[in-house]
Amino acid sequence: MEDRNRFRWAWWLLAYASLALGIVGIFVPGLPTTVFVLIAAWAAARGSERLERRLLADPRFGPMIRSWREHRAVPRRAKWAATWTMLASALILLALMLSSASHGAWMVALPIACMAVVGTWLWLRPEPPGDR
Repeated sequence: MEDRNRFRWAWWLLAYASLALGIVGIFVPGLPTTVFVLIAAWAAARGSERLERRLLADPRFGPMIRSWREHRAVPRRAKWAATWTMLASALILLALMLSSASHGAWMVALPIACMAVVGTWLWLRPEPPGDR
């Protein structure tokens, strides 16, 4: 417990930085929101009780965080939102690659492969009980 208190400022910083990235991810295709909000909740539990309470009370994030903590589950709605966002991002990357021959194919293939891995992992997660 002493280590947790000693590094409380680092947990606090990680929590707020992750939350900020999650909020930016709402507007920037390809930047995940759900993952950063879950990281923010995890770090807040160690460094900011106030932020943790606010995240758990939030109508958008609270149920998702509780589902993850209790069941390691992701709601189907969040899976679909992430899938459609990653698909849109992949299409934008492909369109940019086709419009500019100066980019190597790997610059498009790598992020699309990462999104495919994340999408596969996401759909392999269970859904919360009663979320059908």
